[in-house]
Amino acid sequence: MDLAQWIDHTLLRPDATEADIAQLCEEAMQYKFFSVCVNPYWVAYAASALTGSDVKVCTVAGFPLGATSGAVKSFEAHRAVQHGAAEVDMVINVGALKSGLLSDVETDINTTAELTHLAGGKLKVILETGLLTDLEKETACRICSTAGADFVKTSTGFAKGGATVEDIQLMRRIVSAKMGIKASGGVRTYDDAIRMIEAGATRIGASASIAIVTGKPATRAGY
Repeated sequence: MDLAQWIDHTLLRPDATEADIAQLCEEAMQYKFFSVCVNPYWVAYAASALTGSDVKVCTVAGFPLGATSGAVKSFEAHRAVQHGAAEVDMVINVGALKSGLLSDVETDINTTAELTHLAGGKLKVILETGLLTDLEKETACRICSTAGADFVKTSTGFAKGGATVEDIQLMRRIVSAKMGIKASGGVRTYDDAIRMIEAGATRIGASASIAIVTGKPATRAGY
């Protein structure tokens, strides 16, 4: 297994500088990670820095709360793909989901998925599993499946909890084999990553990516 190709090398801290993003891109090219995951402001810069490599750019929309409108999320996602992102990780409207406003949640995802696909990108939907009951996780997965998302993802890394084997297994039971599952939040070691993949994850989001693939201590803390 080429574990590096399962990893989105992530830096979403609000204080990340241009130099930090440049380092992230250099690391991604060195270790051949699948992508770098950066905040929207840095998408064009990262895409330029990665020119000539196979490393893709991933970004986020409605991050980290998911509480902006669907129109804003869809514009953010479409614009990010136009600027060089191949994938967008959108945060689900957690409050609407927990309120039972399922039509609003589905419209939110569907609108963002359509514009992301129109621009040529893929959409992952962050469920923020640490804030949900198992029934809410199942409901969210079903909505994502019907609304056109390409992946479901566990966490932002900014709320309580993170990826667990149990949540990945639950998500895999609900979504089809064609949908990706991204385990993100608290995946810090090789063994962590392998457990997630064995449970059904098809992508890992991590800031400790180098530690995961080499066993060396992480040089950058947190998202």
